[in-house]
Amino acid sequence: MANWHDIGLWGHSAAAALTMLVAAWLLRRWAGLRDTRPSLGDAALLLALLATSLWAFAAASMGGNHAIAGLGETMRNLAWLAFLFQMVRSARAQPRTVTAVYMVLVVVLVAQPLVDVWHVANRGVPQLDELGYSAAMLLRMIFVVGALVLANNLYSVADAETRASLRLPLTALAAMWLYDLNLYTVGYLGRALPADLVALRGVMMILAVPFFALAANRPGGWKLTLSRKVAYRSLSVFAILGYLVTMIAVAQMLRSVGGTVASGAQLLLVLGMSIAALALLPSDRFRAWFKVKATKHFFQHRYDYRAEWIRFTETIGRPGDGTAPFHERVIKAAADISDSPAGLLLAPTEGGRLQLQARFNWPTADVPAQACTAGTIGYFQATGRIVELDALRSGKDTLTDRRAIPDWVIAESNAWAIVPLVHFDRLAGLVVLSRPLIERQLDWEDLDLLRLVGRQLASYLAEARSQEALREADQFDEFNRRMAFVMHDIKNLVSQLSLVARNAERHADNPEFRADMIATLQNSVGKMNTLIRRLTGYARSTGDGIRAIDAERIVRAVIADKAQGHKLVASSAPRMTLMADPVQLEQVLGHLIQNAIDASEPESPVYVSLSRDGLNGVIEIVDHGAGMSAEFVRAKLFKPFISSKADGFGIGAYEARLLVEAMHGRIEVESREGEGSRFTVHLPLATRIENDQGGAEEPHLAAKVI
Repeated sequence: MANWHDIGLWGHSAAAALTMLVAAWLLRRWAGLRDTRPSLGDAALLLALLATSLWAFAAASMGGNHAIAGLGETMRNLAWLAFLFQMVRSARAQPRTVTAVYMVLVVVLVAQPLVDVWHVANRGVPQLDELGYSAAMLLRMIFVVGALVLANNLYSVADAETRASLRLPLTALAAMWLYDLNLYTVGYLGRALPADLVALRGVMMILAVPFFALAANRPGGWKLTLSRKVAYRSLSVFAILGYLVTMIAVAQMLRSVGGTVASGAQLLLVLGMSIAALALLPSDRFRAWFKVKATKHFFQHRYDYRAEWIRFTETIGRPGDGTAPFHERVIKAAADISDSPAGLLLAPTEGGRLQLQARFNWPTADVPAQACTAGTIGYFQATGRIVELDALRSGKDTLTDRRAIPDWVIAESNAWAIVPLVHFDRLAGLVVLSRPLIERQLDWEDLDLLRLVGRQLASYLAEARSQEALREADQFDEFNRRMAFVMHDIKNLVSQLSLVARNAERHADNPEFRADMIATLQNSVGKMNTLIRRLTGYARSTGDGIRAIDAERIVRAVIADKAQGHKLVASSAPRMTLMADPVQLEQVLGHLIQNAIDASEPESPVYVSLSRDGLNGVIEIVDHGAGMSAEFVRAKLFKPFISSKADGFGIGAYEARLLVEAMHGRIEVESREGEGSRFTVHLPLATRIENDQGGAEEPHLAAKVI
């Protein structure tokens, strides 16, 4: 049989010695601190360790059931409660809320020794002795349950960083108080405290002391930072519990009265409170009121700046399918700060006025076309002042220039505040916020955060406008680039029509010439219509799409078009099909052959040939003209607006390479100054020919001089 007296003696003695050693170590560490003073949390921890050591010493020397040990236990619990309360105070908790719970537990602790004394004084009276014992056990159980709830709530509402430092001491306290709860529950039900559980309290404290020692070694002071989201949830749970306890307590009071009237009143009470709960809990206004009150009473600052910044960036910076347009997100980002349900965005125009840019949940606001006065932009641009409209309407705001505020804003009763969006001393816009669900005045924290958010939103608006200007510039650049291509093609058409006009003077009576001239004019008209479509569509080329085509047919058509003004030599080749856009390929060959003609002397022919090279078809254009330097070919040939010809646009070779690359091909160039140039077009071969031209099949390209 175990000797519980000896176990209790040695267990409590060891616990007293260990806690005293931890306290001494903490004092010695303080003595080594020169420039920093111990925090209040460290002082509270030292006091709790000393009180725990004194309790354990009293229990070891006098027994765990002795009145002195009971008083020591009360002092121990009071010291640990002070340690928890100091951490709550470091988080700026409101005394009327959290502090009230601590005060109730202090009253319970103070009542314990008084009840113990009364119990000892009335042990000779059986009824009073039983009543005193039951009261003593109930008081201890009430405290332990309350202390466990406070410890759990303290851990729950702390943020992640603070929670890590609280884990060790709160674990030890929870173990200590859970053991006490089990001890007093068994004692209450069994009408006496079990000797084994009383003796083992010392062993349990020995196991808890290392946790306190590790907690005492933590760096920094014991300062609690509350997690707002968890705090709101915890407060909601406490509010619901309080509601249920109140309803049950009042119902029980009515029940104790008895009678038919009391039963009816009890039923009406339960029904009325249930209806009130169903009406209040889903209400946005009630939730907003609860959040405002909780923020005011539990936190030093109105805003959790980290959470606000995350929400702001997610609102303004997450475009995609299903999201609101950018300017509506600008309003929402500002409205979320003050919990405003709606807002308007006024943006400056090129004429120096403000106009409505976007609405957010405010379709009823009557905004005129000219949404500002003559001095609105200048005033907000110079001051950056956030205007609280209620104060302006009531005359309390004497600093704001009333002439800068549009009349329609003053007349709009739901308008609550104006937030200027200023970017580098230029007004990027004004956000008009509607009234929040719970009306309040703007304080310094609201103004600072709204001013900061306004500047950030102004930078986003400025960036968006810059992006829009860049898009417009890109569109104009694309138009100008298309225009350069068109001008280059028009130059070639003009050259062709000029040749026709010169020859018409000599061959007008020739029927064959007239037929050829009509065909040339029809071809030129078709090309001009294609140029117009390219210009108006901002496209590289209208084209027919990439498909399998007869390369010989395209080459023959281009040669027939260009051969009227220069000698062209085409070499024969087997039938070859390419994967290409016939319109674009014709345009490429037209550019390259025309460039070869321009570079050659009138009597020097240009050679065109077709061949195969593996999986590619090859079209070569060779001239013996002036040629180009290697540096020019490498650095300038395929650059726009750079030409080796005096009257050239520098567009033909540039556009030819773009078109060939779009058809998954490439252009290679060989050139020597004074000897000539070779342009080689490589395009993928096809396995079949699609019908790109009706009629009978033309003969193969023969070796001939045209």
